Amino acid sequence: MLRIGQGYDVHRFADDDRTMVLGGVRMEGERGLLGHSDADAVAHAVTDALLAATGLGDIGQHFPDTDPRWKGADSMEMLAQVVAMLHERRCTVGNVDCTVVCERPRIAPHREEMQRRLTAVVGAPVTVKGRRAEGLGAIGRGEGVMCTAVALVDVP
Repeated sequence: MLRIGQGYDVHRFADDDRTMVLGGVRMEGERGLLGHSDADAVAHAVTDALLAATGLGDIGQHFPDTDPRWKGADSMEMLAQVVAMLHERRCTVGNVDCTVVCERPRIAPHREEMQRRLTAVVGAPVTVKGRRAEGLGAIGRGEGVMCTAVALVDVP
């Protein structure tokens, strides 16, 4: 049975010296995001989309921000754990599509590497698109980054 899952994540920019991480790509020189883990909004949205498609809850249930084990965690490792859960259940990911909405950083220079890293972890094609909020709302004012993801999964 084919099922679709939707994921969403948003993080504001941090006031400390964190490095931006999106889709597993460290973007040196870009202001980092605030979060309990590495705040990789792209990996978080993909993780939530896969969990939703398989009816396995959400990222907060599996990796709660109240658990010190996940403080500073690599979100791509969290994604890999979810992919392993799917494989245990004989689920097959068809593809994942992500949209990153932000004023900064520019996504285009990092798109190929993000897609390559995400595809390697998910084991299926992952596409990433960058969009601007055109000055509207908190994202448009440059206060943070938002990401949505949609996943197609074959669930036995």
